[in-house]
Amino acid sequence: MTWASSAGTERSMRSNRGRDTGPERAVRAIIHRQGARYRVDYAPVGGRRRADIVFTRQRIAIFIDGCFWHCCPTHGTQPRRNADYWAPKLLRNVERDRETNDLLRDAGWTVLRFWEHESPEQVASEIIGKIRQSSYHPGDHP
Repeated sequence: MTWASSAGTERSMRSNRGRDTGPERAVRAIIHRQGARYRVDYAPVGGRRRADIVFTRQRIAIFIDGCFWHCCPTHGTQPRRNADYWAPKLLRNVERDRETNDLLRDAGWTVLRFWEHESPEQVASEIIGKIRQSSYHPGDHP
């Protein structure tokens, strides 16, 4: 038995992007226009745990989580088919998110997490606000 309940489901799931999603690109465009410079799909502390947007100088790691993959309390859904496969997988994603948060915070990083359904303008505003609290400001040149 495969993880996909149908060929159509398999095609749909395989087409999901791990980076450069629409919500990520929308937020990045806004903060870039405001002068912020950042790394994309970057592992702040090495290893396989990669943040969507990273400000290395300020030690800020940003994640824009998909509602399905990260079990959004508002929009997350549990598949009815192959539930024995999907339920533990999705729960493990949530556990890994918590572990990643702890790992980064223990290493001195600020972690910001947002849901894909949040307004890109609001997300960008929060990110810029956090950057401005740090010692580096968008538009500054080293």
